[in-house]
Amino acid sequence: MTSIYIHIPFCNTICSYCDFCKFIYTKKWVEQYLVALEKEINARYKNETIETIYVGGGTPSSLSLEELTKLFFIISKFKLSKDYEFTFECNIESITKEKAMLLFKNKVNRLSIGVETFNKKYLSFLNRHHKLDEVKKKINMLKQIGFNNINIDLIYALPKQTLNELNEDIDEFLKLGINHISTYSLMIEPHTKLYIDKINTIDEDLDYQMYNLICQKLKDNGFIHYEISNFSKLGYQSKHNLVYWQNLEYYGFGVGASGYVDGIRYDNTKNLTKYLKSEWLDNKHLLSLNEKIENEFILGLRKINGINIKDFSKKYGFDVLKIDVVKQLLETKKLELEKNNLFINPAYFYIQNEILIDFVGVDYERQINCN
Repeated sequence: MTSIYIHIPFCNTICSYCDFCKFIYTKKWVEQYLVALEKEINARYKNETIETIYVGGGTPSSLSLEELTKLFFIISKFKLSKDYEFTFECNIESITKEKAMLLFKNKVNRLSIGVETFNKKYLSFLNRHHKLDEVKKKINMLKQIGFNNINIDLIYALPKQTLNELNEDIDEFLKLGINHISTYSLMIEPHTKLYIDKINTIDEDLDYQMYNLICQKLKDNGFIHYEISNFSKLGYQSKHNLVYWQNLEYYGFGVGASGYVDGIRYDNTKNLTKYLKSEWLDNKHLLSLNEKIENEFILGLRKINGINIKDFSKKYGFDVLKIDVVKQLLETKKLELEKNNLFINPAYFYIQNEILIDFVGVDYERQINCN
């Protein structure tokens, strides 16, 4: 167990597209929440040395200086490895110089900032409130403090968005001089304002063109496409997110958090009242060998370099190339094998879900026993 996710569910405003577990910031709730969070961590954390921490939300930077100080006191009990990665999510509007300096002082060495777009009409559509000049000033301020590992999020495929508008957004993102960009095609999720307003997604062909534009333009500007939706400069891949995609175990702390511990995947309650009463768990499930292998494919093949077949063999004691669905997808060229890496043919990146679905419901144990 080398990784930890901590969920801070509070936000100053609610974005129209967000389906994460979140609540409007209320000081009394935050105070009670941090007490409950500390109780959960004390009960579950087993004193392992931790390589990655990710504090997400919600909007963690919505907390006050006093509340952040309390949060970092709770986090300080984790034993960190020498080359740890500690990511903290921020919104431009709520990250101040004082908060940034507190983060830096408390060992945060990677920031993830929700920018999404610079286009005024789409910012309004998403219920975001920053301005281009504000983003530039805040990013420069963060760099001056010492943060040199910064991710920003880009949302595309917005209703009525054109390729030219997306291109303009990418240009502005590149001018910020950051070293990681996470991209998200807009999804209309249940229980969001966009879903309630019956907003429709854009044409699939245009979505595909936008995805290709992002991939090509970021590649031309020195970014490595290392996961289906993530791009980084050399050496700046997200170590924490790679834990998920490599199907490794991790703690999930906080309301609405998910974790994977001792072969058990679990989800914490999204009910804040229950969480504050230390009724943390909503559900848990002990994975079978079949489910573990299925997850290995579904998560691992999101990476551009896919699954290392030697690592797979060490993990499961079985040659991945003997699995029927793998053989079939290699024959149809939807999967490729290069050296020891099994990965989705780049020509099929955009429709990767149609390929990954082939790995669901397969009786892997039968095939292992037969071979």
